[in-house]
Amino acid sequence: MGIEEGLKDKYHRPKQPVITEEAKAWVISIACQKPKDFGYAAEVWTRKALAEHAKKYGPESGHDCLKKACKATIQRILSEHPIRPHKVAYYLERRDPDFDRKMEEVLCVYKEVNLQNETLESGEVPSVITVSVDEKPGVQAIQNIAPDILPDPEKQSRIMRDYEYKRLGTLSILAALDLHSGHVIAQVHDRHRSSEFISLLKEIADYYPAGSTIRIILDNHSAHISKETMKYLAGSPGDSFMFILLNTVRG
Repeated sequence: MGIEEGLKDKYHRPKQPVITEEAKAWVISIACQKPKDFGYAAEVWTRKALAEHAKKYGPESGHDCLKKACKATIQRILSEHPIRPHKVAYYLERRDPDFDRKMEEVLCVYKEVNLQNETLESGEVPSVITVSVDEKPGVQAIQNIAPDILPDPEKQSRIMRDYEYKRLGTLSILAALDLHSGHVIAQVHDRHRSSEFISLLKEIADYYPAGSTIRIILDNHSAHISKETMKYLAGSPGDSFMFILLNTVRG
């Protein structure tokens, strides 16, 4: 390893570790389960709660070295693996056996759109117009009940706002994004039903030239595949719409 490395002390512990490997494995096994499985009301572990549990039940399980466990002790044990039981990450459960095939189909559509955009002249409308549609329901509509106080060099550096507000109910935002031009068609409604979705479709149909084929990428919300929506699409505007749903494909 060379003279310089030979002059250095090799890393070693000044004394044997107090927490045994068996005790660490026990803590990790607890951390990989939910607190409610042990009678706690919490949904996820905190390091403090895990330390309290280790101090109380560790000695009973044959790990006396955990009787003085603290948050730092638990943190060191968790960091070795690493395990973060206090963090939550979301994932999408694949319940549809044909999910991969449908996902590839949607990705191919986006790839096709990219190829279209690379070959289109400036201002040219493609023969097949692809639009991505989505909704955000349950948006809180709130109103301030006191005026904002603007920044003042002698008083405060930020805008001051009264923490109280008035609730005006909830709203639903429906939006369609043109994947070629970036144009957005949006509507705001009190509710999110088939009638509101059809209203958005009508505005989309009116925006583009007559006879255009409009391909829409969207999820399979009940309003998107309802009888009312299918009846509208079966009419005269229906010939110009092509639906591509993330979970279900319909022509």
